[in-house]
Amino acid sequence: MAQYHVYGIGNALVDKEFEVSDAFFAENGIEKGQMTLLDQAQQESLLTKLMDQFGLKNRAGGGSAANTIFAAQYLGAKTFYSCNVANDETGDFFIKDLTSAGIDTNLGDDREDGTTGKCMVMITPDAERTMNTYLGITADLNHEHITPDALHQSEYAYIEGYLVTNDGARDAAIKCKRLAEEKGVKTAMTFSDPAMVQFFKDGITEMLDGGVDLLFCNEQEAKLYAGVESLEDAKQAISKLAKTYAITRGAKGALVFDGQQEHIIEPFAAKAVDSNGAGDNFAGAFLYGITNGLDFAQAGKLASRISSQVVSQLA
Repeated sequence: MAQYHVYGIGNALVDKEFEVSDAFFAENGIEKGQMTLLDQAQQESLLTKLMDQFGLKNRAGGGSAANTIFAAQYLGAKTFYSCNVANDETGDFFIKDLTSAGIDTNLGDDREDGTTGKCMVMITPDAERTMNTYLGITADLNHEHITPDALHQSEYAYIEGYLVTNDGARDAAIKCKRLAEEKGVKTAMTFSDPAMVQFFKDGITEMLDGGVDLLFCNEQEAKLYAGVESLEDAKQAISKLAKTYAITRGAKGALVFDGQQEHIIEPFAAKAVDSNGAGDNFAGAFLYGITNGLDFAQAGKLASRISSQVVSQLA
């Protein structure tokens, strides 16, 4: 029996959440609904404005794959997370979040000096989340941060699409996938964000490296990657990349394909106030389900319920 249900690799970011107005985006030239990378000076300037105008609502360990790992662990999965943080207060905070949840990690006391990555998560009244991110030392994530023993003792290796933006991190994702396949560990990947498939499609294709066992994406990402307008055409393209998949559709629920049959997952009623992490939590709950005796339809229903709870409350 595997030691871990899910081994994740991804960016290590500390999320700072703010409730903002749409006017703030126009005033500051911020593209709504996407993740945008900033340098440190740009993020510090943005943080000052956000603190002055809106005030901090919450701080928590984050990153796309990290959110998924947290969700799976909280539901009862045994998980491991590989990432990179600096020897600073923010890095200490991130590690404490992981270990408090019971998540095993490659991180220790031998961390390098530098700045741990941070993500400004801006939530508008329509519950849309917009992220401006300074990666900091997580941009230096590479194959040395992989823990092969833990990876080989896992049922699934889970890789986030955001790693595509950096050469070293993308190479680490590719190596993680290959190491998993060598030992018969199933591979799962998330596109993470529409911008990743829109602007880094070649890199995403390289990371997919012949296909994965399970792919997570939302409807917009599926259509963007496939270069099509219809969901049916997008599904045909996705089925060539993944043996199984889960496509989230916001208020319309989700579609999951178990390799033989497609299952329509109905949404749970929820008043959306914050969509941040909804897709990541869907993936975490789904991975928990399929590694703990649920079939795809059952896991999809669980994941839909969890993600509806996530969007109905501020973290």
